Amino acid sequence: MRFVFFFQVILALVAAQGAAACGPDSDCRIGDRQYRIQWPDDARAPVGAIVFAHGYRGSAAGVMRNRSLRRMAEAEGLALVALDAGDQDWSIPHAPGHAGSDGTGEFAYVAAVLDDVARRFALDRGRVTGAGFSSGSMLMWNVACEMPDRFAGIVAVAGTFWQDPPGHCATPATSVVHIHGESDPTVPLTGRAIRETWQGDVHETLEMYRRLGRFRAAEPARIDGMTCEGWRNAGGDILDFCLHPGGHSLRTSYIRAGLDRLRAAGRM
Repeated sequence: MRFVFFFQVILALVAAQGAAACGPDSDCRIGDRQYRIQWPDDARAPVGAIVFAHGYRGSAAGVMRNRSLRRMAEAEGLALVALDAGDQDWSIPHAPGHAGSDGTGEFAYVAAVLDDVARRFALDRGRVTGAGFSSGSMLMWNVACEMPDRFAGIVAVAGTFWQDPPGHCATPATSVVHIHGESDPTVPLTGRAIRETWQGDVHETLEMYRRLGRFRAAEPARIDGMTCEGWRNAGGDILDFCLHPGGHSLRTSYIRAGLDRLRAAGRM
């Protein structure tokens, strides 16, 4: 009996060490890539998640240094999953330095992260929100186009497709809340040239997604400090476009506002 008890203690210690080796301060390895995760304390399983994509030259470790974002996820009872490009930027269609990429590698990585989180933790797959800032927002727009079934919704801040919107996207469309600064000089609303490519036009992206999801004009969101337009489709999904008077910036309140909109639409 003592041997059985000792063996159970050893197993418990090994399990605890394994969990500690994958968290906000250490990488969760999947193949040659990694991500980081903060699991909420005292949350009732299964738990929803915010899957966050960093901007240019960012990292999963850098996302986890954002204490405000971590506190918000904890208060919402959601896991915070920080993706990592493994390079300076995401390898998505038309991105500078990634000529010829169709984004397949990144989409496979995002899917692998979701599967790995569900394997390690009690993840509620129906309450996973994708979010991103700047080039991370560009990744999330591509995710909304290529794998909308894996996300309850997307909160995209200050970034859209490179060049033109894609000619084809998977259906049915998911819910998207896009937030942008009116005076953003880094990713202007109409885009700008970057090396051999150029940033897309936000209005063209929204028009494409409105057609794809058969969105119709609806009551716009009311968010302090922002001016919004809103659309809704027959399936209950939402498409929101909200402008703030600032530039190229990320605030935790933007992500929270997006979550509130998705929750109000019954998507979270």
